[in-house]
Amino acid sequence: MDQGYQKDSISLSGGIAMGTGVMIGAGIFALTGQIAELAGPLFPLSFIAGAIVTAFSAYTYIKMSNAFPSAGGIAMILQKAYGPTTVAAAAALLMALSMVINESLVARTFGTYTLRAFGIDNSSPLVPVLGVGLIIFAYLVNVSGNRSVGLFSIVMAVLKVGGIALFGAAAIWASGFSFAASSEEAGNFALSGFVASVALSILAFKGFTTITNSGAEITDPHRNVGKSIMYSIGACVVVYLLVAYAVGSSLSLNQIVAAKDYALAEAAAPALGQTGFYLTVVLAVVATASGLIASVFAVSRMLAMLTDMKLIPHSHFGMPGVIRDHTLVYTVVIAGFLTVFFDLSRIASLGAFFYLVMDILIHWGVYKNLRDEINAKGWVMLTAIALDILVLSAFTVLKWQSDPMIVGIAVLGMVLVFGFESIYLRGRQKFHHEHDTL
Repeated sequence: MDQGYQKDSISLSGGIAMGTGVMIGAGIFALTGQIAELAGPLFPLSFIAGAIVTAFSAYTYIKMSNAFPSAGGIAMILQKAYGPTTVAAAAALLMALSMVINESLVARTFGTYTLRAFGIDNSSPLVPVLGVGLIIFAYLVNVSGNRSVGLFSIVMAVLKVGGIALFGAAAIWASGFSFAASSEEAGNFALSGFVASVALSILAFKGFTTITNSGAEITDPHRNVGKSIMYSIGACVVVYLLVAYAVGSSLSLNQIVAAKDYALAEAAAPALGQTGFYLTVVLAVVATASGLIASVFAVSRMLAMLTDMKLIPHSHFGMPGVIRDHTLVYTVVIAGFLTVFFDLSRIASLGAFFYLVMDILIHWGVYKNLRDEINAKGWVMLTAIALDILVLSAFTVLKWQSDPMIVGIAVLGMVLVFGFESIYLRGRQKFHHEHDTL
């Protein structure tokens, strides 16, 4: 059935732009301060650790996407690994939810940085209002078609990667290549905090899955999906390290933590003056807008794929168009709800929990059932699982100590997702069995 997918509508450069667009939109502006809060003065190294874990993780996605490029890549991987089962459906839904959570994270970051230009605090109710406005804008761009999304992503990626790199280099130069976030504060942070921070660093790189979810629409997908993933991760490693060091060069660790929701704007002022501050705000607006547009594009297609696979129920609620048009609406409605009712820290934590659990399930399913078929190295996938478990365990322990409510919400959410899928799939099987016996 045609769900509006457009083969060869996304070029290699467009795929790379989509991946970097989602990653940089969330990773730099929303997560730098939160990672510093957990990792202490070693927070730039957390991005390196996150990139290493992501590299092991990306191996499975690349091997599967090269073998079976799909417009709903992660849903396809899970179905091939587990069949039409509760595990496959629930894990795919967790991934979709983590992507929607990421959209609300980026939307609130957009609101936070926009208001900083006017000296308005991030506790203002205008933050979610602006965030929801950006989500609506992302919906309108996506409705206009794939080529509009691809072109917009390329233009925005060039602007923000170049602008953020320039900000980082200028801030480091202005600071005299010092690192203000080091010093005696290092003794206050344990190794467990650093390991836990890697969960958020991984979240900063998870945008590469946007490319996987658009595999069937990328030109020459058997080659270009993997290339897009590798190039986008590589570009983000460089940008993240540059900016992390720039922030640490301009602000002390306590200042970074105090301004964790808008750390880059805060770092720009002492290093580059008010002009630098406003330019950073503009960069944040550009980065978050393009990141949200790319993410909405990918998650709506993943939900359409799950619907097409009969792994989740669907209702058009009287709306015209194909299923993909409907899932686009569902995506922005859920993202808008989260933007209004959750703060940045809890949004990021919830996204990390959902993503890491889903990631572990993908690696295990492919390792157990598909590694020979796709000619994959088992030890790479087992290493990815071990690293995910290590990071998830440390993050869970730390969050249980500091914010047990979000741990409870995450566990409850996963229980509800698995329970819902179990009931839905059993109901479908019963219906078909009864229908076949008539």
